[in-house]
Amino acid sequence: MVGTGETHTVQECVEIAFDHADLDWREYVVLDPKFVRPAEVDLLLGDAAKARRQLGWTPGVNFEQLVKMMVDSDLAIARGDRFAVRRAAA
Repeated sequence: MVGTGETHTVQECVEIAFDHADLDWREYVVLDPKFVRPAEVDLLLGDAAKARRQLGWTPGVNFEQLVKMMVDSDLAIARGDRFAVRRAAA
């Protein structure tokens, strides 16, 4: 896995995903404090400097695009798109 040097909250991910599916996340998501992880670290942030330096790697999609791609894939599988199921299993 390669980090992008960006940090995002779980809520940000949820908001993007539900918005892309044209749903209001507040109608589906319930926050239960007993499942909130205590802050073990102040910040989790991947550093891709070595991959950029040694491989010339740069991210091909941004965070929002990635979340939308994941939602599209899940929706295709839920619709029974047999090709999406094969791609997801690969």
